Order: sequence, then C-alpha cells, then structure tokens
Amino acid sequence: MTEGELAVRDFNQYLSQYRRVLDYFDACRVGLTATPAKHTSEVFGAPIYTYSYRDAVADDWLIDHEPPIRYQTLLSQNGIHFAKGESVSVIDTSTGEVDVAELEDELDFEIESFNRRVITPGFDRVICEQLAHELDPSGDEKTMIFCVNQAHAERVKNLLDETFKDVHGEDYNQAAVQIITGQSDKVKQLIRQYKNERYPSIAITVDLLTTGIDVPRICHLVFMRRVRSRILYEQMKGRATRRCDEIGKTVFKIYDPVDLYAALEPVDTMKPLVKDPSISLEQLVSELTNPASLDAPGSQPDTSHAHDVLDQLSQRVMRILRKASHKAEQKPTLKAKLAELENTWGVAPDKLHQHLHQLGPRQAAQFIQQHAQLLNQLATVNALLGSLNYPVISTHMDELMVREQNYGDYQKPADYLESFNDFIKNQLNQSVALGVVVNRPQDLTREQLREVRLLLDGHGYSEVNLQSAWRNQTNQEIAASIVGFIRRAALGEALLPFEQRVTKAMETIYTLQPWTQIQRKWLDRLAKQLVHEVVIDKKQIGEAFKSDGGSTRLDKMLGGNLGVVLDALNDNLWAQTG
Repeated sequence: MTEGELAVRDFNQYLSQYRRVLDYFDACRVGLTATPAKHTSEVFGAPIYTYSYRDAVADDWLIDHEPPIRYQTLLSQNGIHFAKGESVSVIDTSTGEVDVAELEDELDFEIESFNRRVITPGFDRVICEQLAHELDPSGDEKTMIFCVNQAHAERVKNLLDETFKDVHGEDYNQAAVQIITGQSDKVKQLIRQYKNERYPSIAITVDLLTTGIDVPRICHLVFMRRVRSRILYEQMKGRATRRCDEIGKTVFKIYDPVDLYAALEPVDTMKPLVKDPSISLEQLVSELTNPASLDAPGSQPDTSHAHDVLDQLSQRVMRILRKASHKAEQKPTLKAKLAELENTWGVAPDKLHQHLHQLGPRQAAQFIQQHAQLLNQLATVNALLGSLNYPVISTHMDELMVREQNYGDYQKPADYLESFNDFIKNQLNQSVALGVVVNRPQDLTREQLREVRLLLDGHGYSEVNLQSAWRNQTNQEIAASIVGFIRRAALGEALLPFEQRVTKAMETIYTLQPWTQIQRKWLDRLAKQLVHEVVIDKKQIGEAFKSDGGSTRLDKMLGGNLGVVLDALNDNLWAQTG
C-alpha cells in the first residue's frame, strides 16, 4: 500500500483470506511451494531450503527442456500499423458483432497486443501451419497450447484442423485437437480423456490448465499468449516437466511465437540444464575429463564447470538410453545390445545417467576414461534406434517464418564476431595473459588460460558462443579453440579445427627420430588426448595417463623423450598457417 492508501483505506482490504487463516492459528507454520515469490516470503520468511528445477532435473526427478523454438513473422517483427483515417473492422467482444470504424488517430500494436487489442488471424495462420509440421496429432506425445481467450482458442482450433488435414489427409482425426477451457462442455470428462486416453492429444487452453493438472505425456508447450507473471509462466512450463518412462520421454520442447521466453528470461528460475543441444557428446566428454574443468567456476555457487558439464552429459546420455530401453522390446537387436552394455558397464543402461551423476565429476570422468568406447557405444545405440519421429519438412514457401539465435546485445552473428575482434584488440595491451596467447602461445600456462576465459566470459564471449556465431555466419562447423579465435582476431590467423592443429604438430613429432612400433602407439594415444587440451604440460599428461603410470611411465616408454615431445608440440601447435 502507498502512504495515501494507508491513510484512507482499510488495511483489511489488502489482507488475503489465506493470510488471515494463518494469522488466526497460534502454531508453527511450514510452507512448501514450487514457485516462491515475495508474498510467500512475507508470510513464511526466507526459504530455509531450496531445491531448484535444475537440481530436480540433475537428480532425474523432472524432465529438462531444450532452448525454445522461436518463430518470427513479419508481423511479430515489425508490429501492426493502422494509419489515421483508415477504415478498420472492430469487434464487440461481449456480443461478437463486427462493425466498421474510421480511426481518429494512428494505431500501432506490438507482439504483446496480438489477439488482445488487435485480432491477428494472419499471424495465427502462419504459426498453425508451422505447428502442423512439428506436432504429431496421432502420436504418443501430448501437446498443450496456451491462448489469449476463448475466441482465440476457437480460431487456433479451426486453423489447426485445416492445416492438419492438409498434412495428414484422411488419417487426421479431429478428436485429436480439443479446446479445454472453463467454457467447454463436460470439461472434467475432457481433462480425464486428455490425461488417460489417446485423444485428445493436443489441448488448447486459456487459464484452466495452467496449474493443478498432471499429464506426464505432455512433451510440447506452445505459447500463443504473453503473460507478465513469472510465477504463472513457470507453472505453465511445469505442465511438461513430469517424467513419463512409458513413452520414453527424455525432453520437452517449447514453441514460442510470441517471444515469451525472452521477455521473462531475466526472472525465470527454470533454466534448461542442457543449454545448447548443439554441443556434441564428444565435447562434453572432453570437458569432463579435462582437469581444468574442476578448477573453472560453475554456474551455481560452490560448483565447478565440471559439475555443469556432468549435468548436461548425464541428460544427453539419459535421452539416448531411456528411449532405447523403451523401444528395446520391439527391436531384438537393440535389446541384445543393451544387455551387452549392461554387462560391460556394470549398470543398467537406463540408469547410467543416474550412476554418472551420483559418482560426481571426478569419478564420472574416471568411469568414462575406463570405458573408452562409451561414445562409440552410444552412437551404436542411436543407430539401432533409427529415425524415430523425425519432423516432416514443409515444402511450401513461407517468407514470414525465421528461426534465429541471439548473441546478447548483437542480433547478427557477424556483429558479434566483429565486436569480439574489437574487444581483443582493445584488451591486448591491458591483459598479460591475452598477450601471451597472441605472442607466445607455447608459453601459455593453465592459470593464464583460465584468466583469459574468465575475462572473455565476463564480457559475453564464450568459446561456445563464438563457435555458434562462426557457424551461423559462415555455414562452417569449426571446432576451434578459444586460443584460435583470439589469434584470428589479433593476427588474422586462419581459423582451424584444433584437432587439425594437433595432427599437424604430431607430424613433426613422428619425424624427430625413428620411433619403435610400440612408441608410435603411445604417441598415437598422446595425440588423441591432446585434441581435448589447449595447454599441454607434464601435469596434465600425468592426469590423462594416470591409470597407465602417468607421465613417468609415458616418458620411460618414449625413451626419456617426453619433454622433447612436449616442447616440439608447443612450438608447432600454433605455428603460423596464414
């Protein structure tokens, strides 16, 4: 209440019945909530224990979501403009009657006003046409679509019926898509059918299903409306977080044509555990087994980067193996493969992600190093799964639809890369570690590399973002290291995959002397390990070969030449390539 309200209004006008009941009883109060907010803490005080969505996903209680699929049309991008004096159709929402009026002033509407202050059938049609190629109305996975109001829900229902008929023809069953709102007939029966039966598989709602409904098969959420409340938004997303092993559910997807995710991202507490699904399993394994990950700070207090990587890796492993376990009964070869892997790993495949999570970063890394074929084994399982539920690709032209990634303050990847180049040139004389990267990369220490990464991360230039921006700008997938991006910005050096640099440097090593066949095998092993490292020293080598006697044994196997090999590697790794 403001000071004026306190002076003239009754305080009880602002006191909720909920609060009155709690204040009435003289007793200990215990509060549990999935969506903590200011008014909750005002009643119960600050939380004494917090178990986050990220924790629940990491512990395998809840399902993770991918970064939202963002649609942008010309209308959502540019808004809608009506000129002064223009004749427009207006609708009386209480009667449904349509009339024509002449505007006394110009009007502009942005995306948050769509289907609220301005009816946008063109926008809805474009989105529904795209959704018809993304969603399977006869599949096991359920969908929930959030609309602005009843009229909007009815329009979306009609558009989806049209577009699904175009895609599926006579195979489309209209019972698959149903409106479930407070105005629906037999609403309790509809909810029961949505939860327990095949149809409806797609529910269109307004407010009725945002809370208090548990349908584990929900795998797709579509936001056709903007909301301003962080709590309501998280409750809406919560509809899809339930596990559903019955259909092999491993992830849920968000379709966001109204850009709701970006609008509420600053206050959203349900961040996805797997933030960038384009990061390969190979990279995650590489980072987890890199000792530097244990020293680098994590995204949560008192954690390391290795904890973040393990969370993401275990989720990716779960998505493959849980789906495989679900499909195994119909695929004898897949079932046999899973049985073989259980014998090899000593843990059931559909529980491997839990096992890795429970081991923690350090022991999980050791497990992966002990099972050197893990990535190949996962690839084999993926191949045996085959092409399950691949989306149908639209063949008709739709210039209004785009998908894009944003890079902080920069909408275009080219702008982001250019700003990175400027940042490196401006910082070059201010950071000693950055100077070493550019001028003496062979002398770069692990501590200096960490300092450089923290400097860049603090200004929004992570290695992953740089790789993504480069891919989107050039259509080339190059797994270059952060050192490669820095040297390209400062020196114009060619951007090469780090693995290619290691291969080139190893060619020099092989010519140093006539190595024996056994020594060449050890050098081959060394080369495979090096593709995961930027800084190469005896300490790192000792950790990598710990189970084989460390750097001492490697040095012995190379005839006492390990130091010579490492010096030659560092000298040749960053040799100028143009």
